[in-house]
Parts: sequence; structure tokens; C-alpha cells
Amino acid sequence: MTMKEAVTSVLSKYVDFSGRARRSEYWYFTLAYSIVAIIVGIIASVTGIKILSSILSLAVLLPSLAVGARRLHDIGKSGWWLLLCCTGIGAIIVLIWSIKDSQPGENQYGPNPKEIA
Repeated sequence: MTMKEAVTSVLSKYVDFSGRARRSEYWYFTLAYSIVAIIVGIIASVTGIKILSSILSLAVLLPSLAVGARRLHDIGKSGWWLLLCCTGIGAIIVLIWSIKDSQPGENQYGPNPKEIA
């Protein structure tokens, strides 16, 4: 999956919390968002319009949560585990889980996206 495909997939399923998301989809979206956030931050600093960063964050909040939940589904965890990110140590646990490889075969959240493609 390319970065463009990942971003398109995440944004087209922006409120779809069901199914599974491959590592490449999750991390390419995260990388693309980080690049855009840096660019918007620079523009906001230069122009003095600080609300631009807030608008971007709100615009990608639901897609980020949805792809995060689908990523956890891919390793066999409930999307509710994302709430661990609200704690310091929990964010590290979720990071480790998001790095893990897909659970082979079908699980309770659907078929493995690696095996479909």
C-alpha cells in the first residue's frame, strides 16, 4: 500500500470503526498527517494564524481514531484499548501494539487484509 492509497483509504472510511487496517495503512496515514501538521504549523507561525493547527487536528480526529481502532482490530484487540493513550504508560503500550504484525487468518473483526490483497 502506498502513502496515497493509505490516506485515501483512511479518509474514505473516516467513521468506519469496524474491520481491520494493515500496518502500512496506519503508519502511512500517520506519516502523512505528521508532514501536513508540520507544514501547517510553520504556516501558522509565519502568518500568526494559530487556529490553523487546531482546525487540522479537529479535521483528522475521527479518521485517526477510526484507523487506530481498525489497527488494533488487526492484532485481535478491541478498539476501546485506544483509551489507554490517555495515560502515559498506556500510550507506549498502544504504540507497541500498533507496530505488531497482523494476526494471521480471520479474527472476530474480519479477514486479514494482507490475505485479501
